[in-house]
Amino acid sequence: MITVHHLNNSRSQRVLWLLEELGLPYEIKRYQRNPKTMLAPAELRAVHPLGKSPVISDEHNTIAESGAIIEYLVQQYGGGRLIPEFGSKDRLRYTYWLHYAEGSAMHPLLLKLIFGRIDKPPMPAFLRPFAKMISGGMQKNYINPQIATHLDFLEAELGKSTWFAGEEFSAADIQMSFPLEAASSRGGLNESRPRLMAFLKRIHERPAYLRAVEKGGQYDLMR
Repeated sequence: MITVHHLNNSRSQRVLWLLEELGLPYEIKRYQRNPKTMLAPAELRAVHPLGKSPVISDEHNTIAESGAIIEYLVQQYGGGRLIPEFGSKDRLRYTYWLHYAEGSAMHPLLLKLIFGRIDKPPMPAFLRPFAKMISGGMQKNYINPQIATHLDFLEAELGKSTWFAGEEFSAADIQMSFPLEAASSRGGLNESRPRLMAFLKRIHERPAYLRAVEKGGQYDLMR
């Protein structure tokens, strides 16, 4: 039995969605973020030394990292589903998006999250004006332009095909969901980029996505 070590409002929501798309049986072990720090609880370190989510357990295997988990599940249990044919152009695009989602797309979004909180408690009150000035400058001059560049790139790419790896929905779209939901939540993604918004609407309407949200619990990144 596959066990998903599921942290609320995290990348592990994608793993639940993939399992629902594949129709695989699984169980959920739930973990809650610290409401003050928003960090994962220490209990996750008993599963994986880094103490982060997502992590799955499958018999004697413990797999961490979203991309590695997706590759494992699709190769082990997919039976050719949710992945383009080997050697095809779509397969190359599939591999690219599987790595791009965490390798490039999430970097400026994570900086946006960090610098958006830097002038908040527990920062001492007398330092907050300076922190706010530094945060504002960093966001204006680097982070926001970087996010805009990536969103423009993604908007153009979805002009080439219905889904990220081609005309067929694939696990690459599941992987790309988290950075785009994060961009919708805090990165300025809106109706000015209609293809990306249409992509979010399509995935949010998929029955497997809705089942995963129901089973995973409250998911504040969903828009």
